[in-house]
Amino acid sequence: MKNAPSRVEIHNEWDIVRARQSGRDYAKELGFGNVDQARIATAISELARNIYLYAKPGVITIEVIDDQGKKGLAITAKDDGPGINDLRQAMEDGYTTSGGLGAGLPGVKRLMDEFDILSEAGKGTKITARKYLR
Repeated sequence: MKNAPSRVEIHNEWDIVRARQSGRDYAKELGFGNVDQARIATAISELARNIYLYAKPGVITIEVIDDQGKKGLAITAKDDGPGINDLRQAMEDGYTTSGGLGAGLPGVKRLMDEFDILSEAGKGTKITARKYLR
């Protein structure tokens, strides 16, 4: 079992792939089923893609958690980019600034069990998302 967190710096598109694969590996090793492995990998892709598009460089950290007997994964996306000007708008379905599908942050929130976001203009963003084994 991997105890050390995985840390993937996001500089380019290949780093998104590496972060996604690392998350899938952790999820599989922890015992998540295929559907939850895909959810976790998709959430990581969205978070890493946001770093790549808006705030590179940044870091995706994946770690095993045990919260009072509830095992799972915590995914943290952190950058020192421009921050998110309007968090409420960014959390609306369909909102996009990149011409993408707009599934981004609201999609990550739906895919995971817990979702926390802190963003400050000019200082960066930190998002933590958690998924627990059922």
